[in-house]
Amino acid sequence: MGYSRQVYIEAENELNRRHSEAVSRAQRRLDAFYAACPEAEDVRRRIASTASQAAKAVLRGSDVRASLESLKAENLSLQRRFAELLAENGFTRADIEPQYACPKCEDTGYVDGRMCSCHRALLRQIAYESLNRISPLTLSTFEDFSLDYYSDEPVAGRRSDREQMRYIFNYCKRYADNFSEKSGNLFFTGATGLGKTHLSLAIAAAAIDKGYGVVYGTAQNFAISLERERFARSEENGGDTLDLLNTCDLLILDDLGMEISSSYITAMLYSVIDTRIMLAKPTIISTNLSMQELEKRYNERFVSRVLGFYDRMPFRGKDIRAKRKFGRH
Repeated sequence: MGYSRQVYIEAENELNRRHSEAVSRAQRRLDAFYAACPEAEDVRRRIASTASQAAKAVLRGSDVRASLESLKAENLSLQRRFAELLAENGFTRADIEPQYACPKCEDTGYVDGRMCSCHRALLRQIAYESLNRISPLTLSTFEDFSLDYYSDEPVAGRRSDREQMRYIFNYCKRYADNFSEKSGNLFFTGATGLGKTHLSLAIAAAAIDKGYGVVYGTAQNFAISLERERFARSEENGGDTLDLLNTCDLLILDDLGMEISSSYITAMLYSVIDTRIMLAKPTIISTNLSMQELEKRYNERFVSRVLGFYDRMPFRGKDIRAKRKFGRH
């Protein structure tokens, strides 16, 4: 996956910070050890000296076997003494050595010239955070979703609004509890203010808690990002939005139909939906438009693709945000 230059810069800065902090912490502990046991610093210096003498002996090229054996014995004796001093003063070897977040690459981001898995994970995390920066991903939970705002009055030929929403709530809760990379797709429909975004974000929070990468945003915000990247292909403005939309573990596309209308954006949205279906990547779409309105705005092929691969959840009731504002149930 390609990322913008800014994402790479942020990742490099974070790796440098991690590496520097690990080295600094180790140095502080080593200084504390030397302060408590001055002999240890002298022993460490003598260990380094034996190693230096051995290297010089090899470079001289004469018969150095006896000299090397003597230096090796001295070095091992000094190392044993150093270990004794550590133990006597309540330290371990790990206390005075850098404890890196990633032992494989020692927080450099590379192993044998190849990008470490921790570096790739960090790039992805930063890209997610950048795309989600304006998203209220932590503002909604299942616990603060109340069914009291929905009418329990019977509706001819169908369940009450409250029963309908209880069914949707329970479905979403099970979906969140059992979320995995094999989860299906959800399609939330209904008027404004019925809880579509709330339950989407509650699912997102649960998926994030499980360690999955979630991208949430309105169709309008994604459209703006896609349009910007379409016309700004410079190094500073790389096109990673489309890659993230296609490959994130869970994509939540809110307010479909409210985005700027253009043939390019429609094609991109269809491409994302189609790609994620082919990759079997879970997606949640919400819209305030009716099926007829969606078909008019896009086309029959677009709508049939969604209906064929998504579980539709029709939200019902009256705008609960107004009820909350005025304290009415």
